[in-house]
Order: sequence, then structure tokens, then C-alpha cells
Amino acid sequence: MPADLEDLKNAIADPVGVRSVVLTGLFVLACLYTLYFARDFFLPVIIALFLSFLLWPIVRGLAAIRIPEPAGAGLVLLTAFAIVGFAGYELSGPVSEWLDRVPDLAQKLQRQVRDVRRPVEQVTKATERLTNATAPSGAPAKVEIQKPSLAERLFVHTWDFGVALMVVVVLLYFLLASGDLFLRKLIKVLPRFDDKKRAVQIAREIETSISRYLLTQALINTALGTAGGIAFWLLGMPNPALWGVLGAVLNFIPYLGALTTIGTVFLVAAATFPTLAQAALPPAAYLGLATLEGTFITPLIMGHRLMLNPVVVFVGLTFWGWLWGIPGALLAVPMLVMFKIFCDHIEPLAPVAEFLGK
Repeated sequence: MPADLEDLKNAIADPVGVRSVVLTGLFVLACLYTLYFARDFFLPVIIALFLSFLLWPIVRGLAAIRIPEPAGAGLVLLTAFAIVGFAGYELSGPVSEWLDRVPDLAQKLQRQVRDVRRPVEQVTKATERLTNATAPSGAPAKVEIQKPSLAERLFVHTWDFGVALMVVVVLLYFLLASGDLFLRKLIKVLPRFDDKKRAVQIAREIETSISRYLLTQALINTALGTAGGIAFWLLGMPNPALWGVLGAVLNFIPYLGALTTIGTVFLVAAATFPTLAQAALPPAAYLGLATLEGTFITPLIMGHRLMLNPVVVFVGLTFWGWLWGIPGALLAVPMLVMFKIFCDHIEPLAPVAEFLGK
């Protein structure tokens, strides 16, 4: 008994477990703080890293036919810029047209839903009258803080986007042109052979899995966008290609991307067609296509190895969307896939990998 009491006394006097939990919590909070306030640095780096996973197999294929990696990286980037620039040029006209039509479409949509809004407006007016009647007569004057103009905000956001894009392009070129340089350096500094072997396995599997995932998802999204564009054209939607491209891009965000596309298509259809019944057909058609893609096609093509727990995916989307906005939501699933692969090869983290998997 005295020995047990002495052990209990020592445990109370030196609560290592409590200190460990507290220090771990502070470390996690510090990491979240850093990721949030340094997002302007981390986002371009991570985007360039994942794009290098997507484009590296092409550079490696060019190297197999005796095209040096620096030249192959430049050729791949020029081709990608040409494709993106052509698509942007073709879609700039419809986008500008819809932006100019936004006020007229808003008025038309307001007229179509006026019957639904009328009871709500009556309740709102009654509440305002009651509030004005009970408000004190000598209300203090309101102080308005002048906000930056729209032109100033657009200039700041455009400048930030331009700088981030330049960082992504330059870093992406160096990542593609350097090949396996960083992996070789990592292997060189690791002390033990087992660590070197594990590092090579993790790096190769991450590169292969992420590139396969991004390429497969891009092909699936392209097929979904094409099918959606055809459905919109058959149903009489204006500019069906624009909404098909929108669906293909937003489908990189699981669940939320399809919902955003459906909502946007419904608003455009409601402002275009004479009745709400006709306006419901295009979003219903896209909902059917997205359900088919998410339920059958993607699991069949992806397999179960890269499939993640839907709850984890939704929580990850919410977390990274809160932390980094839309870019964070776009990068959430690839980062989860990479983290799962890392946990698969680290024995103490195997339960985490099992929890992340489907």
C-alpha cells in the first residue's frame, strides 16, 4: 500500500499526461492560426504541388522520348495555358452577357415569385410599423464608416490574384523541371535504410494516387459537364455550354459543388422560362446526372482505395472552406487523400487511416 500511495502522489505531482494534452492542443491551435493568417503563402504552394502531381506523368512521358525535363515542363505549361486561355476566351462573351442581364433577370425573377413573397412582405411591413411606433423619439444619429470603393476592392483582389497566379506558375515549373530532386535530397538526409525505403514508398504512392485521382476526377467532371450541357440544350436553356462548364468545375467540390450548380441553373431557368414548372426541369435533369455520377460512376471508376468516408469528406470541406474559402474547399479532398496515404504507411497512424477510409 505505501508503494501505491507513493506512485499516486508522484503522478499527481507530475501530471505528464495533462501537460502533454495541453501542449498538443496549443500546438494544434498554433498550426491553425498559422494556416489561416498565412493562407496567402500556403495556398499557391499547395496548388502548385497538386498541379505538379497532375502534370508530372506527362513530363515523365516526354522525358521517355528524350525531351529534357525543363523543356518538357515548359511545353506542358504552354499547352495548358493555351487550353485554359482558349476556353476562357470562348466563355468570356456569355459570361459578360449574363452579367449585363443580371438586373433585368432579377426583376423578372422577382415578378415570378411575387405571389410567394407577398405574405412575407406584409408581415415584414407590419413588423416595421410596430418597431417605428415603439422606437424612442430621440434616437441617436448613426455614424457610417466609409468603406473602400468597388474599384479599389477590385484592384486589390485582382493584384492579389495576379501575384498568387505568378507564384503558382513559377513554382509549378520548377517542381516539374526538377523531377525527383527533392525526393533524392530527402532520401540522402534520412539516417536509416528503413526510413529511406518508407519515404520512397510514401512519395511514389502519393504521386501516383493523387495524379490518378485528379486526372480521373477531371475526366469524370468533363463527362458530367458535357452531359449537363447537352441536357440544358435539349431543354432550351440559354448558353448551355456555360452552365455545363460551371457544373464540371464546381464538381471538384463534392456535394456542395453540385448543389451550387443546381441552384444557379434554377435561378437562371426561373428568370428565363415563363413558369416555375418549366424552370424546374433543367436543375432536375442535372440533379439526376449528378446523382448517377456520384452513386455509380465515380465509385466504379475510382475503386475503394481512394474513396473516403463521406462524413470525413463533408467535415473536411467545411473545415478547409472555413479556413481558406473556395480554394480550400477545392483542395480539401486531395489533401485528405494525401493524408490518408501517409497514415497508411505509418503504423501508429493506421487507425486514423482506417477512420478516413470508406
